[in-house]
Amino acid sequence: MGRPAAAAGGGIGIIVIAIVIALLGGNPQQFLQQAQQNQAAPGAAPGQAVELTPAEKEAGEFVSTVFADSEDVWTQLFAKNGMEYRKPTLVLFKDQVRSGCGIAGSGTGPFYCPADQKVYLDTSFFSQLARQLGAPGDFAQAYVVAHEVGHHVQKLLGYTDQVDQIRQRVPEVEYNKYSVKLELQADFFAGVMLHHADRMHNIIENGDIEEALTAAQAIGDDTLQRRSRGYVQPETFNHGTSKQRVEWFSKGLHTGDLSLGDTFSAETL
Repeated sequence: MGRPAAAAGGGIGIIVIAIVIALLGGNPQQFLQQAQQNQAAPGAAPGQAVELTPAEKEAGEFVSTVFADSEDVWTQLFAKNGMEYRKPTLVLFKDQVRSGCGIAGSGTGPFYCPADQKVYLDTSFFSQLARQLGAPGDFAQAYVVAHEVGHHVQKLLGYTDQVDQIRQRVPEVEYNKYSVKLELQADFFAGVMLHHADRMHNIIENGDIEEALTAAQAIGDDTLQRRSRGYVQPETFNHGTSKQRVEWFSKGLHTGDLSLGDTFSAETL
């Protein structure tokens, strides 16, 4: 959102809306530029109480469960490494919300704000994930939540601050490479979290892993750009390709080994 304290993990919802605008004959580029100017989306004012649909309430309950599982896992993993896990705060919202990184609308998609160490998730996002990106299922949703919590883990381990310092001194095209590495590491951490959550609570059922991999595939920069523009621009990637996202998430999910998640040293680009 703002350059000094940028939110992490957002932007999926913005691309979806841009696709719809293009299909209706509008100018998606204009919308994307406006969305990046940190303007509030129409709807309820930040902090205003709104009524949730039954589906949104169900989604909120599921997110809270996954979030609680993530706390169990990361508390244990940090303790094993002689560290204390400071839990983030989950904020569910509808239409728009005021965060430590600025005002965000539902089009931003799920995001983590390092300034206030909170995970923000619009209650309507999962229906977008299923309908517009073709990634339905509980485990696809769990992957998204775990990814955002992964950004909090990066903040605690110092990766976020290191990348933010780089962001202040390099051109945007150069910074995008570091942004991709940060996002791929959050994917890896998501896999690690779900690996250990399954060992602790036996949460993975038949078909679940396929749901998560479908979600990771659907939100790769190349896949989203191809859907919205018909072509890709690798120099603008800031989350990673579909292949990269699937590979790093799978690596974390299958190994559960935090020592294997150094995307900054690996040849990820």
